[in-house]
Amino acid sequence: MGLFSINTLGIGLFCWAIFALAVYALPFFVALNVGMLAFRDGAGVFGALLIGIASGALTLAAGQVAVAVSRSLTLRVAVAAAFAVPRAIAGYHVVFALSQIGVPSLAWREAFACGGAVCIGGTAWTRLTVFAETRPLESGRVVENISRSVLTATTHER
Repeated sequence: MGLFSINTLGIGLFCWAIFALAVYALPFFVALNVGMLAFRDGAGVFGALLIGIASGALTLAAGQVAVAVSRSLTLRVAVAAAFAVPRAIAGYHVVFALSQIGVPSLAWREAFACGGAVCIGGTAWTRLTVFAETRPLESGRVVENISRSVLTATTHER
């Protein structure tokens, strides 16, 4: 295996890790800030770590539940956007930093970074909304459930 293929494999694994970890940009941000606040207020290193992890996990779970359970399209879009925008920003900065390695033109680095932001933000949006089932709009009236018999007319005649 040559040096080129090892480098390509490494860059590919790094890009896969970026896509996989970009899902957790907002929960990581919340966990980091809450953990730092807890440490500043005297929770200690271990307590701040536990509080930060718990707050990040709670943020991720609350966002996924809100999108999956909500009937309001506006609320679902707002929650999905709150999770996707930090991911898109993180994707922009990562792709911009990686493009500095081999792209000399600033305009092309910006173009690649914007494309990376769209790809990573879109992936994050899709991952969050894929489990939300689409429901028909329901009115205030009761829907009558008419059950039909499986038996045919010839069975009823006997």
